[in-house]
Amino acid sequence: MSQQGDLMELREEEIRAHYPAALALLEGFDHAPRIARGEAPAAPERSPGLGQRRAFRSTTPGLVTRRTTAARGVALLERIEAAGEDDGLLSPLKASVQSALRRALAIAMALGDAYAEATPLAELKRANLEGRLPEARRAEFSELLAAEALLTLHAVANAAAFLLADHAGTEVEIAEVEEILTDNAPLALHGALWELDRAIAAHASDEPRLAATVIAFAEALMAKAATRAASAGRLESFATRAFRVEADGLTLRGFQPASRGSSTTLTMTFKQPHEVVGNHIAKAQAQRLAKMLMAYDFERRLNPFAELGGFIFTFMGDGAPGTGKTTLIQMMAGLIHGYCQAAGYPFRYQNLSTDNIDSYQGKSGQNARAFIDNILDPSVIGFGTIDDIDMLAGKRGDRQSSAGQLEITSVLMDAFAGANTVVRGNCTFGMFSNYPENVDDALRQRAGGRFLVDGPQSREDYIDILALLMGKNHQIPLGDHQLYAAQAIQQAVERSYASHARPHEEGLARVFERVTRDHGQLDTIAKLGTYLKGIQEADSRFTGRAIKNITDAIKVRAMDFELPDEWMEEPDLFLRQPYDTKRAMIEELRRPITVDMVIQEINRYADSEFRYADKSDEEAIARMVRDMGLTDEARRRYLEGKDA
Repeated sequence: MSQQGDLMELREEEIRAHYPAALALLEGFDHAPRIARGEAPAAPERSPGLGQRRAFRSTTPGLVTRRTTAARGVALLERIEAAGEDDGLLSPLKASVQSALRRALAIAMALGDAYAEATPLAELKRANLEGRLPEARRAEFSELLAAEALLTLHAVANAAAFLLADHAGTEVEIAEVEEILTDNAPLALHGALWELDRAIAAHASDEPRLAATVIAFAEALMAKAATRAASAGRLESFATRAFRVEADGLTLRGFQPASRGSSTTLTMTFKQPHEVVGNHIAKAQAQRLAKMLMAYDFERRLNPFAELGGFIFTFMGDGAPGTGKTTLIQMMAGLIHGYCQAAGYPFRYQNLSTDNIDSYQGKSGQNARAFIDNILDPSVIGFGTIDDIDMLAGKRGDRQSSAGQLEITSVLMDAFAGANTVVRGNCTFGMFSNYPENVDDALRQRAGGRFLVDGPQSREDYIDILALLMGKNHQIPLGDHQLYAAQAIQQAVERSYASHARPHEEGLARVFERVTRDHGQLDTIAKLGTYLKGIQEADSRFTGRAIKNITDAIKVRAMDFELPDEWMEEPDLFLRQPYDTKRAMIEELRRPITVDMVIQEINRYADSEFRYADKSDEEAIARMVRDMGLTDEARRRYLEGKDA
């Protein structure tokens, strides 16, 4: 095994050395379920009275487990061959499934060996075989065996799903994987393959469903193993390294699902920047963010902007209906898509919609988690959007929020600013809403950037949008107007930023006036901190997370420069440079932070929170007034009926 940085190579000879053991597992073994209930139907025998399963014994001595039910033979090769119609010959798809499973098992066994050699496990196994395992180290031995079992389960599922990805298509619903055994790796594989045998028997009624069943089972097994690993010990050396299988193009990184780094096929209508009328700050930040994403380094798996500060991992776009949120999404996706095509990078776009809310318990959360993992994939440039998030994610404490909506809220909160959130700078998530005040406060505050999508504002904006939407099928003269001149982005952005030198919302303006009257011009960190404390006194929801979001936005302003278009058009100039070179090129363009920037960003963020709070309060008051009116009317009718 060779090593380069945190990337270790699983050599082909090490994997192929496990082919015989992997094939023996697929041909047959006996297993008595210890956790799951029920038995898989027996696989058909090829000749009457002749079994074709090899006997398979665990090679880990001293770890005999108690059987709770009678052992049942598992013969996966026969199960696969019997799936669907049988025309006497093994079909290419069935052969592919069998080959992929053998390969996945061999990879997982080789990875288990690598883990054992990198930890005391290999020596403890030898000591156990020779009967000299010290009593004081038995607990350590058990913990290491459990860790090896979990990484082996995840690896076999990860590799199988990766190798069969080209055969995905049909949807198959798999029940929760139960037979997760962590006594040792061989027993863990027995339990997983026993349950896979049951899944194939239950779901693989034809060949397309055979591959889909194996993929669905592999994904479910991965998720269960990763969940168990989160609370297990002795896994640091595995979780912090990547293992490369060069022949398959497969990289196993801890308990993350592997990916082929493929792009999604986009069918949306892209918009050019000049077609986004108004929304100057939102448009400028979206354009800059699209270029920031392209600085991502696939070898280092890090973006210089994420390291230097100023990268927008999550943002909230809010505005009234019809102000251009969808157009902004189409523009940003189109820009990233074009840049990725020029650079030869895989690009993945996905939208989380209300279709992902499911009536089955836990399914909505799974859908949201799959969406997050798909965009976070470090082998692609990702852009994930959550349109109408107020309808999709439930507000805690709101009795009208369904269980599925609350599941989605929980997943998004953990993904955007959870204990395990890692911002690599390869992707960004945009949340959009007409009614952001209806979004859970904690989730909304996880949006580091705020894009106010307020549509056209000036006379020039309205002339531009009318001319744009009218098209060219007319002879009406333009008149005294320079088309799209008002959309010259830099000038418009500077005007928009300057307008935030003073707050826009009435409640925030009162705080600003009081602090400046008592302390003078806000020109020191102490005075700025006093202003922030004044905001917190006016709105208790203005917490430390809000300060972090503001400082992140300030760092974005320090990165408020335009990466040259030729850097995107000619990848060798910037995109394909080494990471340290790209970082140095960006640092040269970085602007110093000024007091004006800080005040403007405090006001921009606080304005949005006050705007949301005012709308939320007004909506709550309106509901209460309506309820009180209904109560009074009901009382009046009741009394009238009683008197009659």
